[in-house]
Amino acid sequence: MSQAKIDILLAAPRGFCAGVDRAIQIVELALQRFGPPIHVRHEIVHNRFVVEGLERRGAVFVDELDEVPDGARVIFSAHGVPKSVPDEARRRGLRFLDATCPLVTKVHREAEQHHAKGRHVVMLGHAGHPEAVGTMGQLPAGAMSLVQTVEEARSLALPANGEVAYITQTTLSVDETAATVETLGDRFPGIIGPRKDDICYATTNRQAAVKAIAGRCDALLVIGAPNSSNSRRLVEVAERAGCAYCRLVQRADDIDWAELRDVATVGISAGASAPEVLVDEVIDAFRERFDVHIEPVVTAVEDLEFKLPRELRA
Repeated sequence: MSQAKIDILLAAPRGFCAGVDRAIQIVELALQRFGPPIHVRHEIVHNRFVVEGLERRGAVFVDELDEVPDGARVIFSAHGVPKSVPDEARRRGLRFLDATCPLVTKVHREAEQHHAKGRHVVMLGHAGHPEAVGTMGQLPAGAMSLVQTVEEARSLALPANGEVAYITQTTLSVDETAATVETLGDRFPGIIGPRKDDICYATTNRQAAVKAIAGRCDALLVIGAPNSSNSRRLVEVAERAGCAYCRLVQRADDIDWAELRDVATVGISAGASAPEVLVDEVIDAFRERFDVHIEPVVTAVEDLEFKLPRELRA
């Protein structure tokens, strides 16, 4: 009995971005150079497959620095940390490496510059996300307000007669952020934004690639972790772009094959912290069940690389 045919539209860019690649390299090189254990505060990137692979090599992931023994080496995750974290590491004499994505660090510096000029800073982001927590922690308490939605922007109360600036988490939805920024502009004429958009190139590119295929798909799968902001935004972007069935899956085992029984065209993308091996795993799972035809859909080519910390350069 012949297999049913299915077309796969494979979005590109997808998967690892330069900041994620750099963060993982930092852990791998630290393990090679200094030997295990290397402690890592929070998941280095939001992907259990990556984290578990590093654990097998000797990385020890912790929630806070009080779990790190005195004198140990510790790495801060790609999402960035509040200033209190490196301050505490120095106080305790911990040897640390900072794997914060340089594009997140850029947002941190913007916040500091606005604060130095006396502006109240509004951060567009998701409460509790490590990147938002790290960015809010760059300034003293009360110097920055978090806004998550257009509705919150409409009701935001700020000190009177002061200058206002905004920054954003790097992994937000481009379209939703534009609407929130417009609302802030209506509420606070003269609000100052970043010279260059804070939403990073990788987030923007992956959302554009998903938009390019969503309208052609009966179903679209985004490979990524449920705590990955950029992966969840890809699902939302696909839904808004016209794909009726969109799901976030971590592995091929998460796919509900019964729901794909009558699908003729499926789109596949992957969040910025999902390795390509998981994309291959999902495609192989389709090949086991269907006669697969793959059409790559490339909307941009990425070649950006970030320098490693000086301590790890060859």
